[in-house]
Amino acid sequence: MQCLDDQRAPLLQLQHHLYYAPNFTFSSKFDLWDPNTDCCSWEGVTCDAYGHVVGIGLSYKNLSGSFHSIFDLHHLQHLNLAGNNFNTTLFSYGFDKLQNLTHLNLSSSCFHGQIPVEISFLKRLVSLDLSNQYSCYLRYYTILDPYRGVYYYYPLPYELQQPLKLENPNFKTLIKNLRFLTELYLDGVNISSQSAKWCETTSLVLSNLRVLSLSNCGLKGPLCSSLSRLSFLSKLILDWNPISYLPPNFLEISSRLVSLSLRNCNLNGQFPTGILLLPQIQSVDISLNDQLMGQLPEFPANNALQSLSLFYTNFSGKLPQSIGNLKFLTNLKLFSCNFFGPIPSSIANLSHLVNLDLRSNKLSGSIHSSLFTLPSLKILYLGENQLVGKIDEFPYASSSLIQELHIGNNYLTGTIPKSILQLPRLEGLYIGGNSFSSMKLDMFVQLKNLKDLELSKVSLLIESDNRSLTFPQLETLWLMSCNLTEFPEFIKRQDKLVDLDLSNNHIHGVVPNWLWKSSLSSLHLSFNVIDFPKQLTLSDSNFSFPMLRELSLESCNLSAFPEFLKSQENIGHLELSNNKISGAIPNWVWKKSLRVLNLANNHISSLDQLLPNQSSTSSQTSLARPICNLSQLINFNASHNNLSGKIPNCLGKMNDLYLLDLQGNNFSGMLPKFSKATHLYILKVSENRLEGKLPRSLAECTQLEVLDVGNNKMNDTFPFWLEKLPYLTVLILRENRFYGQIKHRFVFPTLDVLDIASNQFSGELSIDFLQATRLRSLKIGGNKLEGKLSRSLKMGVNFLFLKNSIRIKNWIFY
Repeated sequence: MQCLDDQRAPLLQLQHHLYYAPNFTFSSKFDLWDPNTDCCSWEGVTCDAYGHVVGIGLSYKNLSGSFHSIFDLHHLQHLNLAGNNFNTTLFSYGFDKLQNLTHLNLSSSCFHGQIPVEISFLKRLVSLDLSNQYSCYLRYYTILDPYRGVYYYYPLPYELQQPLKLENPNFKTLIKNLRFLTELYLDGVNISSQSAKWCETTSLVLSNLRVLSLSNCGLKGPLCSSLSRLSFLSKLILDWNPISYLPPNFLEISSRLVSLSLRNCNLNGQFPTGILLLPQIQSVDISLNDQLMGQLPEFPANNALQSLSLFYTNFSGKLPQSIGNLKFLTNLKLFSCNFFGPIPSSIANLSHLVNLDLRSNKLSGSIHSSLFTLPSLKILYLGENQLVGKIDEFPYASSSLIQELHIGNNYLTGTIPKSILQLPRLEGLYIGGNSFSSMKLDMFVQLKNLKDLELSKVSLLIESDNRSLTFPQLETLWLMSCNLTEFPEFIKRQDKLVDLDLSNNHIHGVVPNWLWKSSLSSLHLSFNVIDFPKQLTLSDSNFSFPMLRELSLESCNLSAFPEFLKSQENIGHLELSNNKISGAIPNWVWKKSLRVLNLANNHISSLDQLLPNQSSTSSQTSLARPICNLSQLINFNASHNNLSGKIPNCLGKMNDLYLLDLQGNNFSGMLPKFSKATHLYILKVSENRLEGKLPRSLAECTQLEVLDVGNNKMNDTFPFWLEKLPYLTVLILRENRFYGQIKHRFVFPTLDVLDIASNQFSGELSIDFLQATRLRSLKIGGNKLEGKLSRSLKMGVNFLFLKNSIRIKNWIFY
């Protein structure tokens, strides 16, 4: 049956209003369909036997524009516009007109704002996917600025981290009529307005649910036990929600699951490892829960597990020999846990294993060469353990699929097996930080596909530049701590280098021009005595510096800012600490692209370079200060210099500022208000000459963990108002002019270090002072405090009570 005219017209209208926008701007018209052919034969269009359009699938076409005409196709059952670049709200679209719709997928297409209530009227929906709008905006920002996100803790503006939201209608209103739903994907949708009720609501309404995916929705836990009502649930994904606790019947809830993912859910306590033994479970990911404990069970022969991710948890114990029974396992990611003991030899039985990652544990013993012969293995990561001894040669190297091999930072000895150098598909080799015999660089020549090579702490023999050797074209080369005395000349012919690290060697002299590859993005030369040419010679007139994203020149004996920085408009991370740089910071250092800037331990005297006819006073007005243009700054360290004057007020207005360290200078005046720097994690301004009160705006910095204002002239009462900060761990007020009594009971929930010594606090301390805290270090000497403290407070706390009269039960400290 041919497409009907009343179906063709909306489709042609759709084609007219859509356009290709691969870079989020107009590229060309959408001309996928030929108007002279039957529209039922068009790509992405499905018709029924009567010529009605029942399906439109235009996913991942880089489309933008309007799709209003789709809503005139009233027979539509399947609509998939995922992976496009619409960048608009959903309000203006009439979803309620599509009453036959059973499948709706608008994921990862840059939709934002409130989810319209009309979607809740689609009573026949079986599958609803509005997920991952965040990932679309991440694509958008990467295209706008390809360097954004590399050293950025918050890669998107806050409002785009959860672009879609469910407030009015709320989550309950959205799903109450969708009783036929079997799949619900709302990952990245802000449901926080009903964050505590979502679980019961889902259990009561969506009894047919098979897939529930609500990652990064702002959900709060614990999970409700009523999830056990979802008798068909086979896939549960709740990553990046602060769920914290699992219900006692979670093993029952999981009994029918095929896939479970609870990544970064702030889980703690013991994980019910019986879940790993359930007959249907194929994939489990509980990684990034660093307080979650458990041990791997003994696995039976019929286990169905295909993927197991436990990385960054507190799992411990030995890896069981029965792990070899996981015949279907393809991915095993156990890095950064507390596993110890030998690597089970039975892993050699896992013929389907593709990715084995056991990094950063406490594994010991030797590396059995049988691991290298696993027929499907592509990724083998065993670094940062306590593995010892030689690695034996292994057979069948020429047929191996291994692409990435990481055995660095162990205690391995002997020579590198020739078999490793015969792996034909090897792209990444990380073997540094061991006790291998000295190596010649040319031994890696035969690895034709090698892109990344890490040889830190290897005794490396580099012969004079041998043009007859065809060394693989590397993208990453790390030769840290290799006792090099000069820049390796083979780098002359490395024209694809992106990341070069020659730090912590004995290189000295001027950096040669041939080192500056046009492809270079990241350069680490720290801990070498080097210099840069003041100007280029005539023979280098065609030379230009690469546009770096990262440059590390720590402890390089520099006396001035390298002038080639003038051309570095894309620099995101600049490390110049521990040098001998003096004077004012040139204005051309302050690049708008900077996210991390470390100038600590120099002799810098001013943040501002005075221009002609400019006074030091005018240069310190916020609008005139070059540092105020760094709107993307997340980490600024200028500690232990000779800086003076006022701290720029604009630092308190930088939305993304994460670390600010200005300690050990001569700053004066008051601390700026931190009204917009709500992501601030560490603030250190000790050893200056700051005055006045602590800005009350610090209470809005809800991520703050370390606050150090010690050794200043601040005059204020004790900041009980900081109690509301949920993560505050270190509070240092010592050697200021804080005064008054401390009668209020402390309820700082996470405080670990408190130092209020050498102030003017007075009066009697309450017996339950600090009773609710988890302090390990308390210093209150040099005040006029007296009174009694609980004996239980003494246990596990380091005290310093000099020049007080403090009684702990019958113990008196002076």
